[in-house]
This record gives sequence, structure tokens and C-alpha cells, in this order.
Amino acid sequence: MQINDSGAIVAGGASGLGEATARALHAAGANVVIADLNEERGNALAGELGDGAQFVRADVTNADDVDAAVQVAAQQPGGLRISVCCAGIGWAQKTAGKRGPHALEPFEKVIAVNLIGTFNVLRLAAQAMRSGEPTASGGRGVCVNTASVAAFDGQIGQIAYSASKGGIVGMTLPAARDLSADGIRVCTIAPGLFETPLLGGLSDEIRESLGNSIPYPSRLGRPDEYAALALHIIENEMLNGEVIRLDGALRMAPR
Repeated sequence: MQINDSGAIVAGGASGLGEATARALHAAGANVVIADLNEERGNALAGELGDGAQFVRADVTNADDVDAAVQVAAQQPGGLRISVCCAGIGWAQKTAGKRGPHALEPFEKVIAVNLIGTFNVLRLAAQAMRSGEPTASGGRGVCVNTASVAAFDGQIGQIAYSASKGGIVGMTLPAARDLSADGIRVCTIAPGLFETPLLGGLSDEIRESLGNSIPYPSRLGRPDEYAALALHIIENEMLNGEVIRLDGALRMAPR
């Protein structure tokens, strides 16, 4: 799929992995819609990028919000061809323990944002892509979702987060099969330990320790490395229905 002159939406695009992806897509010539709840950061990023970038406030769990953002992206020159969903939250709590059972509300919230929110973006973006003109090879669009190595190596206290990311992994192949007749590809990136707002509250000492736990390179991943893989998926027509770990050979220990 050609990135230059294509319309793109990046959900969760105001910070972290999404911001890096929005920047990379814009630099490659895409017309990017940054969809996020953070209006201050989203507007600032769109203003910095300039022509070919705009911000739309959207809660990924809200169908009307996402549909409005998708429609803005679909109206871009070239139509909507690219969707990347990076929106996500975390929560740490054991299934049961001294303090009682895992609270239900935060579990539901993590599932709602990470899993249902990703599906919300996927379903609406794919529907908009279906109405686009196919490329010479029959392609109409590419959807890239974000899981985590926690989908496979969930640690103690990660029950909610791992469940949400495992759901995204599970959606990947059936979504790709569902949309294959329309020339729409679906892939998922499962990052390891990355420099994102989810790790922003940790001390430098802990961040260094986390980086040292990665076999090679022994450091936290950079958001631009996620963005580079997202762009490669978009451009490589044979990548479809695949979940790609981006983790420096990391396999998470129980704690």
C-alpha cells in the first residue's frame, strides 16, 4: 500500500507509539488524522506537523467519536487507506489476594479501552476503506493494531492488561480473513518494553533495569522503532493476518 497521498487515522496518536507513528506517516506523505482524548497534545502535534495533519478528539470506546474521526480521515485526498490503533491503558492487580478479589470495574475498563476500543476503530475504519477504489493489485487499505508481549507472557498482576491484549491477538487472523475479499489487510504489533507514557512514572533506575532485562538490544524500545515496523507492514503487501513481536527477544518472567 502506498503511503504517500493516502489518508490515515492514528488512534491514540497524541503520544507514545501513536505519536511516533503519526509523525512517520506524515513524513512519508500521508494525510494524517490524529484521534485522541488529549486535546492539548493532539492539537499541538497537528499544529507542529502542519499541512496534511489534523486532530480530532475521540474516545475509542465511543462509536460516534470514532466514526466522526474515521469520516474526517476518509475525506482526505486519496481516501482512508491506513488505520493504526495505539490507544491503550494499563492496570496492575492480582486475580485474588490478601486485599480480596480483583476489582471488576478496572478490569472492565481495560477491556473496554484496549480490546473493544481497538475493535471499534478496526470495524469503522475497515468499513470506510471498503468504499475506496482498489489499487492495481486490488488493495483498499491496511489496519495495524497494537497488542503487547503481555498477550503471551503476562506477568503477576497483569490479568486485565494481558486479557485485553490477548483479545487483540485473537482478532487478527479472523479480521484479516473477514476483510480479504475487500483487499484490506490486518496485522498486529506486539511491543515489548518501550519508552511510552505507560512507563513514564517509573524511576530511571527501574527503567534502566527493565532495559537490561532485554537480551539485545539491552534497552527500552523507542517509539520510532514501532513506527518503522508499522510503516513496513503498510508497504509490504504480503504481511497479512500476522502478529509480530517487537521485543528484542524478551520473554517476560512471572514478576
